Amino acid sequence: MTIKTNAKLRVDKWLWHARFFKTRSLAAARVQAGTVRINGDITQKRASTISPGDVLTFAQGDHIRVIQIDALGTRRGPAPEAQALYTDLSPPEPRSKDKPPENPAFEGKGRPTKRDRRQLDLSKSRHLE
Repeated sequence: MTIKTNAKLRVDKWLWHARFFKTRSLAAARVQAGTVRINGDITQKRASTISPGDVLTFAQGDHIRVIQIDALGTRRGPAPEAQALYTDLSPPEPRSKDKPPENPAFEGKGRPTKRDRRQLDLSKSRHLE
């Protein structure tokens, strides 16, 4: 599952193995853009090597990730295997108070309920009389 501790691996390949990016080319593009730091130093080379004990800092979405490498993987395996490759040192994401609730209450939009539909039918029939 893991390579010896004195071995090294390309940073884009490790980010892909650890499932931070869906494809290796996305990981390589992020490294080449200069948004990945290895032990605090900005790197723009996809072939920069990393080893266990190194700390990676990069942005993922609107969250800054700080990751300590525990092991180097030999393949892109399932999620539990990928999560064993690193320790997440980044602070937890703060909850946003500006975020709307996931399921807002019915505000007269969308499909009416059965009760609303009956009231609508009654009002229409009264209007016709």
